[in-house]
Amino acid sequence: MGSPAVVVGLPSPPNLNGSLCPPIPTTSISSSKKKDGIGEQMVRKQTGDGGYKWRLVIAYDGTRYAGWQYQSSPPTIQCFVENAIMSATKLERKDLHFVGASRTDKGVHAWGQVAHFVTPFNYDSIESIHAALNGLLPDDIRVREISPAVPEFHARFSAKSKIYHYKIYNDTFMDPFQRHYAYHSAHKLNAAVMQEAAKYFIGKHDFSAFVNASQKERVRDPVKDIFRFDVIEMGALLQLEVEGSGFLYRQVRNMVALLIQIGREALPPDIVPKILATRDRRVLAKYTMFTPPHGLCLVTVKYNEEHLRLPSSCSATSFGRHYTIGSCAQRVMCL
Repeated sequence: MGSPAVVVGLPSPPNLNGSLCPPIPTTSISSSKKKDGIGEQMVRKQTGDGGYKWRLVIAYDGTRYAGWQYQSSPPTIQCFVENAIMSATKLERKDLHFVGASRTDKGVHAWGQVAHFVTPFNYDSIESIHAALNGLLPDDIRVREISPAVPEFHARFSAKSKIYHYKIYNDTFMDPFQRHYAYHSAHKLNAAVMQEAAKYFIGKHDFSAFVNASQKERVRDPVKDIFRFDVIEMGALLQLEVEGSGFLYRQVRNMVALLIQIGREALPPDIVPKILATRDRRVLAKYTMFTPPHGLCLVTVKYNEEHLRLPSSCSATSFGRHYTIGSCAQRVMCL
C-alpha cells in the first residue's frame, strides 16, 4: 500500500505541514540583518546548483479576479502572488518557477490552494518572508502557510486528491452576506435525492460529458476517480463536497448543475450514469442550467506524507506571527 495522504489547506497540527530539507548548497555566503527592529536574525545562504523549494498554502476571495492562472490584465491571483514573491526575494519571475496546484476559474475562491516556488538561497527563519508576502498582497489574498519542500515536490503533479465545496443558498430570498460565496436557488431542493444522485459520480469514470472546452489547456485524460461526493444541509445552506484525484475544466460546476436539476425533482437520480455513458457534453447541455463560479471553493489539496515531513535540520513551517503586548513593548523600546 502507498503512503497515507496528508491534507493541505485545512488547519492541522504543525507536524503534518513540513517537508524534507532542500538540496545541500554547494557554496555558502551568509549575511544577516535585524528583523522588524527587535533583533531577530534572518540568515540567507547563497547556494550553487539546485536551489531551494518552498511550499505555500494560499487562501483568496476570487470575486474580483480573472481566475488563478497568470495574466497581467485583467489581474489574476497568481499574478499578485508572483509579484509579491518577486518583491520579497528580489528575484525575476522566470527564476521562481512558480506553480499552483489548481487553475481555479474566474470568481472561484480558495481556502487551500497550494503553490511552490524556488530560490537560490535558503531562509533559516521563514516567518519574515511570510510576513512580507502578506504585507505586499491585497487583503483578499493571504498566504496561510509557508514551508520548505523536497526537490521532488510539485504543487500540481504531486497532488493525490483535491476537495472542492460548492455552496447553494436554498431559500426564498438570498442572504446578502452569502451573495459572493453561494449560489441562490429559490426553488426548494430535495437534498436526499441529490445525495442519491451524487453517489453515481463516485468511482472511476470518463467525465467527457461534464467538461467544458478550454482554450488554455490541452485535452487531458477524461478519466477521473471521485472518492466521495456529499450533500450536507446546514439550515438554508446546502454544501456539496466532492473529493477526487483531479478534475477537468468546469467539471465540478457541471456536476453541481445536474444535481440542482435533480434536486428540483425535474430529473431522476439515475440520469447521472446515463449521461456519463454518453461521453458527450452536448447531452448534458440539454438538461442543465449555468451554475456561477462564486459558489465554488477549493478547500484542500492532499499529498503523500513523504512530501510533507519536516526534519529538525530544516526551518519550521510558518503559520504566521502572533503579536503580543510584550513583543509590541519590546519593539517600542528598540526604536
